[in-house]
Amino acid sequence: MTRQIDDATRRPRRATVTEDGIRDLVDVFYAKIRRDPELGPIFARAIPGDWGPHLATMRDFWSSLALTSGRYKGNPLAVHRRIIGMEPALFDRWLALFDETCGELFTADLAAAFVDKATRIAESFKLGLFFRPHQTWPPGTP
Repeated sequence: MTRQIDDATRRPRRATVTEDGIRDLVDVFYAKIRRDPELGPIFARAIPGDWGPHLATMRDFWSSLALTSGRYKGNPLAVHRRIIGMEPALFDRWLALFDETCGELFTADLAAAFVDKATRIAESFKLGLFFRPHQTWPPGTP
């Protein structure tokens, strides 16, 4: 496996998708999410206790997307509909942290592939959560 070294973190950058790489992506990314002043409080309300099950679910989700493992079984849009405080702009922050994490862990091509998938997912979620053709955004505005 070809690896490059990230100058900032001194961590090897992975050039191929593996389960270990997905584990690292999920763990590093969600550690950033938990510390983030915008996203951290929303995630803390949604996941007030043990983060282990959420991280395992996210590993299954990304394994299913990136390796077609079929491990993820669920409805992520339905889960996100129940989260209090979700706003369209938060997806931009989520994507910025995801992009940063991918850049630290993967070669440029592999990072771009992950970010492309994440961007499409975020856009789909924004449409599913917020698009109401007969309503204005934010709710209550003329």
